[in-house]
Amino acid sequence: MSVLAASFLISLVVIFLIVRYGHIHGRFTADSDIAGVQKFHSTPVPRIGGLGIFLGLSVAFFIRYFQSAEVGSFGLWLLVCCLPAFIFGFAEDLTKCVGVKVRLLATITSAVLAGYLLSGWLTSVQLLGIDNLILAYPFVAVAITCFAVAGVSNAFNIIDGYNGLSSMVAVIISGGIAYVAFQVGDTPVMIAAIALIGALAGFLVWNFPRGLIFLGDGGAYLIGFWIAELSVLLTARHSEVSKWFPLLLCMYPIFETIFTIYRRVILKRVHPGMPDGSHLHQLIYRRIVRLSDDAEDIKGKVYRNSMTSPYLWLLCLLAAIPAVLFWRSHIILKVFCLIFAVTYIWIYWAIVRYQTPKYFIYRNDD
Repeated sequence: MSVLAASFLISLVVIFLIVRYGHIHGRFTADSDIAGVQKFHSTPVPRIGGLGIFLGLSVAFFIRYFQSAEVGSFGLWLLVCCLPAFIFGFAEDLTKCVGVKVRLLATITSAVLAGYLLSGWLTSVQLLGIDNLILAYPFVAVAITCFAVAGVSNAFNIIDGYNGLSSMVAVIISGGIAYVAFQVGDTPVMIAAIALIGALAGFLVWNFPRGLIFLGDGGAYLIGFWIAELSVLLTARHSEVSKWFPLLLCMYPIFETIFTIYRRVILKRVHPGMPDGSHLHQLIYRRIVRLSDDAEDIKGKVYRNSMTSPYLWLLCLLAAIPAVLFWRSHIILKVFCLIFAVTYIWIYWAIVRYQTPKYFIYRNDD
């Protein structure tokens, strides 16, 4: 059985069981806060979808180990490395009292484990001056790697706001990683990316469009770490892969995080960890996806929630497509990073100022 099929089936079944028996565990696992500034669901929903994804990956690589010890052991070691990030995120889903700093520290621990066990260290970032520091002081490589992995993991948690948003973005990015890994002949990384796609597909069956289950912090940190670490390993193992390939590939969640910090610290002068309702996906939900007044019932809100995500999938593709096409050229990739940043800011301010082009606005008057 392929890792794609195995991870999909296990994730599908596990999450079905979580949804089916939600009435039993709901008081521990459901996101019952539907009035928060970042809450856009109408009823309590289980937020432990990450468990299905984790088990899907685990079973898929356990089976794969007996087919190919090299690929199977790679995946199993990567799962061991992701445990701190996943466990502390999952603990937040259950207890609602694990702080952001603790979760970031756990993700950094996962990055250190991957660096030690899988030699996953960034040895270059293709920036003059910083590369010289990395060569002169190895601890700089460790610090940059931990910062990058923790940052990407947190970025996926930040964009996890609507049905299918973070998970489909992860599918798009994993597809890009799998393609380039295939081009350079890195089978373990390619299979690990494909396994994540399968597990996410099993999750999406129940999450999009009906929103029967959420990723939760455990799931968001898991997929963020998985993607970040595969990106580090791919560029560390193959010098022909530009270090800017994964940066452009993950540009949407990364830039969303950077812009969020700028917006909160510089514009609002509040703590960067303070939640608000001004993320791009939240603005699209409120101002772009519009329903008639009589459609704003529970079913209408779920529909509106789900129709928000495709806008961001397209935005993610604006970065992912050139990343896949020009994965060797750091100069071209840098230019597209700049183009994406400008495009994102233009879209954001157009929505804020009610200057969004009419063809962007989705209306449903039924």
